[in-house]
Amino acid sequence: MHDLRIDVVRPGTELRLTGRLEGRNTSLARAALHKAVSTGTGDLLVHVGGMKIWDASGLGVLVGAHRRARHDGRRLVLADVPPRELKLLRAANLHRVLTMEPLVLA
Repeated sequence: MHDLRIDVVRPGTELRLTGRLEGRNTSLARAALHKAVSTGTGDLLVHVGGMKIWDASGLGVLVGAHRRARHDGRRLVLADVPPRELKLLRAANLHRVLTMEPLVLA
């Protein structure tokens, strides 16, 4: 899968991102995340287990959405974070900024 797919699981509350989050599709991701932040309440759960590639611009979108959610009194929670991406987030010290729930294999 080379593109980003965004599924609204529960409007304003839960999204699922699948594919690649990179420079060429960050505007799409940013728009979906900002809409979810502005239309919901409570935690915004973002499932990222199906994402294959995150580049610096993609990480920037997630951090920006986190800041917007926090400004609105909400939390952005990354759910199902795969081990590889969890390592990337830790290396960038984003585990101190973002709320994450690691992928749990059954």
